[in-house]
Amino acid sequence: MPEGVLARIARWCFRRRWWVLAAWLCIATAGALASEPVFNALVSGSHPKHAESVQATDQLDAAAGSSGDVVGLVDRVDPRAPAVRDAVDRAVRDIEARSDVRSASGPYSPGLPPERAAGYLSADGQALLVVATLDSLSQRDRLTTVRAVSDRMHRLADELRSGGQPAARVRVGGELAVEQQAIDAEEKDLGLGEELSLPITLVVLVIVFGGLVAAGTPVLAAVVSVATAMVLLLGASRLTALDSNVVTVVTVLGLALSIDYSLLLVARYRDELLDGAAPDDAVGRAWATAGRTIAFSALTMAAALSGLLMFDLPLPFALGVAGISIAVVAMLVALTFTAAVIGIARRRIRPSRRAIRRHAAAGGTAEAGFFFRLSGLVQRRPALIAVVTAALLLLAGSPLLSSTFKRSGLGQLPPGMESVQVAGELASRFGHASASAVTVVARTDPATLDSWAARWGGDPAVARVQPAEAAGAGISVVKLDVTGDPQGASAKDLVHRVRADRPPAAQSWVTGDAAVLVDLLALIRSGLPWAIGLTLLAMTVLLFAMTGSVVVPVKAALANAVSLGATFGVMSAVFEHGFLAGPLHTRTLGGLDPFMMVIIFAFAFGLSVDYEVFLLARIKEYVDRGMDTNTAVRRGLQHTGRIITSAALVVVIVLACFGGAQTGEIEQLGIGLSVAVFVDATVVRCLLVPTTMTLLGRWVWWAPAWLQRLRTRVGRGEHPLTPAVIGH
Repeated sequence: MPEGVLARIARWCFRRRWWVLAAWLCIATAGALASEPVFNALVSGSHPKHAESVQATDQLDAAAGSSGDVVGLVDRVDPRAPAVRDAVDRAVRDIEARSDVRSASGPYSPGLPPERAAGYLSADGQALLVVATLDSLSQRDRLTTVRAVSDRMHRLADELRSGGQPAARVRVGGELAVEQQAIDAEEKDLGLGEELSLPITLVVLVIVFGGLVAAGTPVLAAVVSVATAMVLLLGASRLTALDSNVVTVVTVLGLALSIDYSLLLVARYRDELLDGAAPDDAVGRAWATAGRTIAFSALTMAAALSGLLMFDLPLPFALGVAGISIAVVAMLVALTFTAAVIGIARRRIRPSRRAIRRHAAAGGTAEAGFFFRLSGLVQRRPALIAVVTAALLLLAGSPLLSSTFKRSGLGQLPPGMESVQVAGELASRFGHASASAVTVVARTDPATLDSWAARWGGDPAVARVQPAEAAGAGISVVKLDVTGDPQGASAKDLVHRVRADRPPAAQSWVTGDAAVLVDLLALIRSGLPWAIGLTLLAMTVLLFAMTGSVVVPVKAALANAVSLGATFGVMSAVFEHGFLAGPLHTRTLGGLDPFMMVIIFAFAFGLSVDYEVFLLARIKEYVDRGMDTNTAVRRGLQHTGRIITSAALVVVIVLACFGGAQTGEIEQLGIGLSVAVFVDATVVRCLLVPTTMTLLGRWVWWAPAWLQRLRTRVGRGEHPLTPAVIGH
């Protein structure tokens, strides 16, 4: 029986299964109870406070003394009717009476000048606005207040219908409502993704394992992992504001990793039973080998995500911490909970009859099977297949060469969302223009700012210079409407030129759509080299510790780079150019969101290395037993090919379910990672890896002698096992 920490942990959990199961059940229950407080604490759009464009917005908020506005669009009414006036005035008074609302107003507010009152009425005379300005509140309190104000505005529709306006309806918008509704939509998308993915995953795993209990174990592990992560997120929400994307990443990654890890362990456990091991010995042997692979995989995933910590941006940093946490949680659940479940259901988690027949027919060797034959075929023309495969991946990545970066904004939200509809109607029916591409905020009076802004009136990039306005005590603001795309090259160039020629003798800030994009790209560019460097260094150290080679990490990095290029090329084709937008029901955003590119890069890289570790661990096992590299590759691919393909299929199903989300960010994450996993588990793992390892031969395991001596202090590979054929 193999010794080692992981083997002892497995046997301990196997024998004390009910205690382990009870402990995880308590944690999962706590996670289920924590989910609602976590979602209530989420915020949307976490921005870097030190960026000039964000500081400008903060200055405007501070000068106004408010968090922003909630806008109620009262539609299909006659604004002249006394009943409409009475109902609207009651709603305004109720909202203004709240201690967390600074002011509320409508077209009938006393003392409102006629020209301002006209701004509350639509041009067609069939709608009016109710505007609530909130006090300066914390992010959590702000969302609570937005929900309460929105509820009161929605009740106004019932009052109007009962007062003689039968077609009346109220929709709520404004920047604060967009934030609140986006969080609610993402919560709905995540719930729907889980409801769809888990049953489909269970069906696929039943086919893979040939039994319901063995198939249900990875699904249970995934549920426990995600629930446990909610407990961690609840604790984190007490220390800092959590962006809504954090829960998305934790849910998607938790499901994917937990299913992968538990599937690998259950499959290896059944292999050991095929070789005649008793259940408790089989658990120890499986955990000493596959368990060690999972430990390396989780650490490698954490290493890949550690690069996100190098960005001086709140969202990537929070996602990095969340991703590292869920990788560790998924590993702990797989190594303990799965062993306990196997202990409870050991009589029902056995090799399938088909696996037993294949094992007997193969005589206990790995010299048969689809993946053994595939690798043998690939190894006959390794150079040709490597070149063709790399060329196809590069071709798939070619749309990336013409890509542009763009903040998706309202474009990534469902068109049917109330706040999105209100934003459109504020522009079309009320003449309230959307945010300008370039907005200058300065500590000066409007006349002085107007005098400075006049010089930009003749600039070819400027369509119109709006009159400067006072925004608060000593703060004025002027907006420059741009020609063409508000986030295009011309608008971004204008931002740089305005910042180089600021209002004289006044502290100023430049913000707006183009300015935010300029600042965001600058921060990403400054952190990207450090992020890539840390990720590659950590991955190199971990893969070297596992394989004893410095060539393997380099090969893995190059293969992943080509694979990621293909992934980003597909994303560019789908989300920027609208390729297959109809069948996929995706929105064409006209560009790639830089935030999502960074996130997908980190998580796709981690998942790619995850499958690399699964394959390399088995290949190295055979090499350590004295086999040549070509034979080890064939046997390793045969042993792991079906499991990697099954795991990837399950993960693609999970991600594809999230790819059908209504919110664009979850949609991009789901589709982007689905493509990355599919490409990596099929083209890269089955074709590119065997060909490159065949071409390199024994040199693939090369490392300087002094590094090899250092590695002996870390550990050499996995425990050797009797060969087995994975036939399920």
